[in-house]
Amino acid sequence: MSQQIEEQHINLPNPAEMAKTYAEVSQRASRLITHFMEKHAKNGIATPADELGVAKAFMDLSSRLLANPYKLAQTQMNMMWDYFSLWQHSMMKMMGVPVENPVAAPKKGDNRFKDEDWEQHFLFDFMKQSYLIAARHIHDTVSTAEGLDDATQQKVNFFTRQYIDALSPSNFALTNPEVFRETVKSHGQNLIKGLNNLLHDVESGDGKLRIRMTDTSAFEMGRNVATTPGKVVFQNDLFQLIQYEPTTPQQNKRPFLIVPPWINKYYILDLREKNSFVKWATDQGHTTFIMSWVNPDEKMARKTFEDYLLTGSLEAVNQVCKHTGEDSVDIAGYCLGGTLLMTTLAYMAATKDKRAASATFFTTMIDFSEPGELGVFIDEDSVSGLEKKMNERGFLDGSEMANTFNMLRANDLIWSFVVNNYLMGKDPFPFDLLYWNSDSTRMPAAMHSFYLRNMYMGNKLKDKGGITLAGVKIDIAKVKTPCYFISTIEDHIAPWKSTYMGARLPSGQTKFVLGGSGHIAGIVNPPVANKYGYWINDATDGKLPDSPEDFLAGAAQHAGSWWTHWQSWVTKLPGGSEMVAARKPSDGNLKVIENAPGTYVKFRLDTQKTA
Repeated sequence: MSQQIEEQHINLPNPAEMAKTYAEVSQRASRLITHFMEKHAKNGIATPADELGVAKAFMDLSSRLLANPYKLAQTQMNMMWDYFSLWQHSMMKMMGVPVENPVAAPKKGDNRFKDEDWEQHFLFDFMKQSYLIAARHIHDTVSTAEGLDDATQQKVNFFTRQYIDALSPSNFALTNPEVFRETVKSHGQNLIKGLNNLLHDVESGDGKLRIRMTDTSAFEMGRNVATTPGKVVFQNDLFQLIQYEPTTPQQNKRPFLIVPPWINKYYILDLREKNSFVKWATDQGHTTFIMSWVNPDEKMARKTFEDYLLTGSLEAVNQVCKHTGEDSVDIAGYCLGGTLLMTTLAYMAATKDKRAASATFFTTMIDFSEPGELGVFIDEDSVSGLEKKMNERGFLDGSEMANTFNMLRANDLIWSFVVNNYLMGKDPFPFDLLYWNSDSTRMPAAMHSFYLRNMYMGNKLKDKGGITLAGVKIDIAKVKTPCYFISTIEDHIAPWKSTYMGARLPSGQTKFVLGGSGHIAGIVNPPVANKYGYWINDATDGKLPDSPEDFLAGAAQHAGSWWTHWQSWVTKLPGGSEMVAARKPSDGNLKVIENAPGTYVKFRLDTQKTA
């Protein structure tokens, strides 16, 4: 590689551009330092509390490891032997002797080491394998520690992985071959530009680092994202209701309502025409409605989960029926929206409300006994600390929850952008999915506290009468509405084995489908892409097997998108194939308020303005 660097033509940087960049960096740094000092002089500097109990968890781990010195010594010896093997392997490679199998290799799909010099150049290959050997032994030591309770074990596993990921040689300028080449080529201008990008992100985060994942200026709501034509036909202080313009001469008699999560904006289901579930459903003949949740502020601090049910999802059903004149609705809920939907169905069952003809759940947790790695952030100490912050502000700041989700896939959603933005000195690439991912929302304090304590911590939703809303005891077993559950095999937010347990709770006809990929890509998977596939188990006469393992063992894999399978399922239900003349939003019983995508969705926290 050094020979390649010497041979390539290197253009000297433009002095005027260098001076401009240095001036921008200096000014930004000066402003940030001044702002930081003024802020802490005013508020006082406090030592951050260990709300997640990380220090305690690792103290526990240390005592357990030291209690078995023989095992610890054995682990150290094994690591030394791996390093000895690597040294032999590297010496042979340096002398030109072919070596077939590396001592340590990255997992398939690990994009940190995709540059060819990680494989071909002796020094970078040595650093890569040294890191992978250390990472493996550290992780194995932590994950096999004896005597830790499950919560502590999960916590040390998770934060050890964060530590390991952070120390990857790909994250440092001198040990990343791609960054090293760019630094030599540009005379270090990439690092100066990267510092400018870093200061910009700290500046935009008001002193906190808010890593830009994409160029937000490249997108405009209604122009190149959320573009499906429609009208807002109802709104209250919690949501706007959008109805989409028909694209077929006839539509299903039964309207179709989508309840998205309030933790994200609805337009993940309407990013662009070729992958829009909203557009596709409308093209199949559905009279499609979707809720667009408000981005709440401190004035909505006392909004409760009960409010989200009564004046949210249930009110949306009321308005869809009023607008179309129909007495039944097909409903779908995504993630958190699905949890609310199942709660709504149980409320409707208890109050003899039979307007839900079918219910579809996208990656939805109802039984929270196995919440996956998100459970690391949800225990008494962490929730109490979160409640204190929420009560001071009136809401949970969207960036805090976004940071939590990003940590679940730190290499893809944090460190890749650190390398691109700060080490390579490049501007983020325009990408609609990342534009949506950066578009975080707030959550009212009272509602979110109820959700965390009663769903995640108490796991009360699955229990008969475990929670009471508006005087009604919620019992999911009373839900007889036909249900369709679609989960994804690589989901790190709503693990499919957990969602499967929730799918067994309602007592009506239930179909469970396991899609490929993860929480977003596995759901936003249009038929035209012909990707991922899905698994179905039809071997048990319509009843779900007792365990997710039994389901998968007896499941058959099908190619393509689950969208077409869902369309077949929903239209084969009683009344599902009845058709009426196409319904335009302006023809219904509600007055059109404004064009889609509406006003509520346009407020972005990362820019503090209307998009």
